[in-house]
Amino acid sequence: MASQSSAAVISAASAAVRSESHPDSKKPIGYGKSGNMSSRICAMAKPNDAEALPSSVDMSLSPRVQSLKPSKTMAITDLAATLVQSGVPIIRLAAGEPDFDTPKIVAEAGVNAIREGFTRYSLNAGTTELREAICRKLKEENGLSYAPNQILVSNGAKQSILQAVLAVCSPGDEVIIPAPYWVSYTEQARLADATPVIIPTKISDNFLLNPKDLESKLTEKSRLLILCSPSNPTGSVYPKSLLEEIARIIAKHPRLMVISDEIYEHIIYAPATHTSFASLPDMYERTMTINGFSKAFAMTGWRLGYLAGPKHIVAACSKLQGQVSSGASSISQKAGVAALGLGKAGGETVAEMVKAYRERRDFLVKSLSEIEGVKISEPQGAFYLFIDFSSYYGSEAEGFGLINDSSSLALYFLDKFQVAMVPGDAFGDDSCIRISYATSLDVLQAAVEKIKKALEPLRATVSV
Repeated sequence: MASQSSAAVISAASAAVRSESHPDSKKPIGYGKSGNMSSRICAMAKPNDAEALPSSVDMSLSPRVQSLKPSKTMAITDLAATLVQSGVPIIRLAAGEPDFDTPKIVAEAGVNAIREGFTRYSLNAGTTELREAICRKLKEENGLSYAPNQILVSNGAKQSILQAVLAVCSPGDEVIIPAPYWVSYTEQARLADATPVIIPTKISDNFLLNPKDLESKLTEKSRLLILCSPSNPTGSVYPKSLLEEIARIIAKHPRLMVISDEIYEHIIYAPATHTSFASLPDMYERTMTINGFSKAFAMTGWRLGYLAGPKHIVAACSKLQGQVSSGASSISQKAGVAALGLGKAGGETVAEMVKAYRERRDFLVKSLSEIEGVKISEPQGAFYLFIDFSSYYGSEAEGFGLINDSSSLALYFLDKFQVAMVPGDAFGDDSCIRISYATSLDVLQAAVEKIKKALEPLRATVSV
């Protein structure tokens, strides 16, 4: 049983899930009959600090910031960590963070950088050593020829994407985003005063963009298409033939450019293969390739990513970075050079991680596919499962209330069975929930048992 303080933290989790899913709604999710959870939510949501300020102080926020939705992935990850600190044994399947340590040779390169005094500002665009190493990597692994002045090293791939969006989008432009999508794509488009245009995909199509659907959405305002392969949250991998179809459509629209998010390129399961979009005919000058070190090399905390693209766009992104953060950590950049020195696709070190991810994927797909009413598209890359639990919507959970969407189901799993996952509405598909299997097989086995136990009583109140 959770302590009283733990119950309060769970209440906060409920409030966070509710407010981020429905920022203007007063309707509680879960605990529909008792109302106890709802009252605690309202109490914890009260902005006491703001109310204590003098009324003469203008506390208004920028409309641009007010329009942004918080990252539900980050919120649930942080809340799960808080619950663990409060003594609640949470199984954490929310964060997209490898459970492996940074490879020893990479970590040692960072330590040596400190010992040798390589702790000062680097060039804004990144050290010449790292940018040259990235150019070699892109040439040897992706068939892409870039010069160092076409590479911008940033504090993570997320910063690289934001700077690319800001560099090419004007107010009123449209950013085309297939759904399910990574949570930050839509919000970064809004930061540029651009309009996200969402194109839903189907689980029956492995969540891959249908070229005809893309063509039907393109207008003279279409400025940017964001593709992610392997995908977060679905693990889907775009085959080269499908990317070629998409490229032929893009070629008909002179204003349309592409952000190709390839951060998971090395976490891929044969026979699937990775194709860099910029390598396709006529796409080199249209594409901004985003990559980084966090996922494949287990370097999330090092905060290191990069952008490769046309020289004038990279220069514009570099100008932005110069006014925002300046260059990435000099220490992290030394570690990045060592990571790229591990060999093609990270060598044996990364191959061992991928082998473990594949074993975990296979276990989850087999185990969860056995549950009645659950639909799964087997991922071909990354370390996520995007599972359709929508057949359980409309059910009543004793002591909890109505489960009517992905947020209420995710909260039910968290509150009643201590399993933290991310609701699919954060990714633009409310029928699903995302599970990260970047954790040990033992933890995943325990999670599966809890998920099965959680769903069992729901079958009595809904047809699956």
